[in-house]
Amino acid sequence: MAKIKKGYRIEKDSLGEVYVPKKALYGAQTQRAVENFPISGIKMDFPFTNSFVDTLGLIKDAAARANKKLGLLTSRKATAISRASKEVWQSKHNKEFPLDVFQTGSGTSSNMNANEVIANLAYKLNGIQIDPNDEVNMSQSSNDVIPTAIKVSAYKDLTEKLYPALEKLIKEIEKKEIAFKGLIKTGRTHLMDAMPLEISQELSAWSSQLKNVKKTLVFLEKRLLEMPLGGTAVGTGINAHPRFAKTFAKELSVLTGGKCKAISSENFFHELSSQDTAVQVSGELKNLAVTLMKISNDLRWMNSGPLAGISDIELKAIQPGSSIMPGKVNPVIPEAVSMACADVIGNDVTITVAAQSGNFQLNVMLPVIAYNLLKSINILSGSMNVLSKKAIKTFKVNHKNLELSLSKNPILVTALNPIIGYEKAAAIAKKAYKENRPIIDVAAEETNISKTKLSKLLDPSKLAKGGI
Repeated sequence: MAKIKKGYRIEKDSLGEVYVPKKALYGAQTQRAVENFPISGIKMDFPFTNSFVDTLGLIKDAAARANKKLGLLTSRKATAISRASKEVWQSKHNKEFPLDVFQTGSGTSSNMNANEVIANLAYKLNGIQIDPNDEVNMSQSSNDVIPTAIKVSAYKDLTEKLYPALEKLIKEIEKKEIAFKGLIKTGRTHLMDAMPLEISQELSAWSSQLKNVKKTLVFLEKRLLEMPLGGTAVGTGINAHPRFAKTFAKELSVLTGGKCKAISSENFFHELSSQDTAVQVSGELKNLAVTLMKISNDLRWMNSGPLAGISDIELKAIQPGSSIMPGKVNPVIPEAVSMACADVIGNDVTITVAAQSGNFQLNVMLPVIAYNLLKSINILSGSMNVLSKKAIKTFKVNHKNLELSLSKNPILVTALNPIIGYEKAAAIAKKAYKENRPIIDVAAEETNISKTKLSKLLDPSKLAKGGI
């Protein structure tokens, strides 16, 4: 036996002896992975969420309970595993998960990390020897544990973080819709002046987009709740009790207080070899990112100026905008949100490429899928919280600029098309633009229509309602 290094203990696995930090709850296989994958420094205990590590604890707890019910684990050992697992899913031992995201593609290292921590913790708490492979991992394989962890952690972060942030943003937009009802502005297509509309109508497009995203994500929840656990190594369920999968799903639902209404998957071969659910969820998160970028860019454009831009609105000044230009204030919130959204779009590309690595019976890029999917959910949640609180809630309308741009908007002549024809209307619009005059004055000179009637025909509030 090798001489023990100071501050270390010696543990064994199937490959031999390994030096493990003396105080660490993990064991030999985790330590090998720590030494094998010093790649990014990004740990599976992600900086933006505890949900993945927590979920590993939940899975081990529910599995132990299921194995006990099926007569595969003694009550004494099952209780010890459950007690230790609970501390993991309560985020009490996150520092014991030191592995890099870029590790074995199945996530075997992370699964064994959880098995070893729980086994050693069970001994520490209960004085009971528990085997990490034979007992904590009973009826399981890394190949079904990690896909299950991806689904459950994504579901938790969607329902607990993203949905509340999304609903908050929608409500703030809808409040603005009510506040600005009837307030008319110049529309813009191709960044050029277009027919008028209400600001509330413009904002309704934002809330409608966000509501559609929510509908799609809620639909995809069903897929997230179909558990791969029970397929074990290749989908056949080898070394698992025939009723283990359904029993596990029930126990998981109980442990989450019914919040995660898990069911057993109908096809384990599908669940282990494919990550199409992650691709679908990520795709809709990308759609949400695109929507938020559209809202952010609209805010930036509408706020541009204050003298040489559009300046329809004024975003609240929350910090100085320039290190050299005194008094300059920039739209920092929409900018930050747009950057976060760009990251989400990139995450979706990573997930798409990773999902292509479903070779035969197993996808071999599971950890990076977990990382990018949960990252997207969490930074979108944070982005929406910031956007709703520090941009949507606080922006004001520049009434003078709205009125000025409307009075000089030559495109209002579009309303005269049915009366005087397109060609005549175009000539009036060009003259008004060239002479920088109100369209009503030029139209009165170039047609036989009275100013009174023109006022009615060219009334922006009427035009915003559409029709002939």
